[in-house]
Amino acid sequence: MLRYSSEGELVLDQFVGGGTSLVEAKLLNRDIIGVDVNDTALARCREKTDFEHEGANGKIHLHQGDARNLDFVPDAGIDLICTHPPYANIIHYSEEMNIPEDLSNFDVPIFLEQMKSVASESYRVLKKGKFCAVLMGDTRQKGRVIPMSFEVMKIFETAGFKTKEIIIKEQHNCRATGYWKTNSAKYNFLLLAHEYLFVFHKM
Repeated sequence: MLRYSSEGELVLDQFVGGGTSLVEAKLLNRDIIGVDVNDTALARCREKTDFEHEGANGKIHLHQGDARNLDFVPDAGIDLICTHPPYANIIHYSEEMNIPEDLSNFDVPIFLEQMKSVASESYRVLKKGKFCAVLMGDTRQKGRVIPMSFEVMKIFETAGFKTKEIIIKEQHNCRATGYWKTNSAKYNFLLLAHEYLFVFHKM
């Protein structure tokens, strides 16, 4: 946010989840639209951002919606996209609530197909010359790595974006770490201990 946006600009996170981006935007005096299909996630976001801090004047706008259809956001209305989609169906974020729009319900091929609409909408709502940051990870199936992150990168490039940066982020103690650590020893494979932060540019 500090590198790719300025105070008073409008940020979008269309997979707002736990609301980390909302807190940072508020503290950094960026306005932000947080979108999620999950009401429970949005309720947590409201609790997390209900604070006062000297100099934290960013405005937060929460919206229940689908990242594949941001019809409530005008064309070229966003200064920065900063988001963290689910990694297909590795973790089901709304399994008990049965939210059909939740992309964490889909296996990898369908997830990647749905990400085409996410990339297209991201391109539409972002201003020309601005940036879109997407944090993605990979998964492993039947003993082999599925490089979902780079498939998503290609999808965003096909939508019109140019890749400016690929940043490797170390990943520690995520929700699935215990499961994978146990199985990595049992079945002799290495842990996927990183994610990729892709920074795309709308030229």
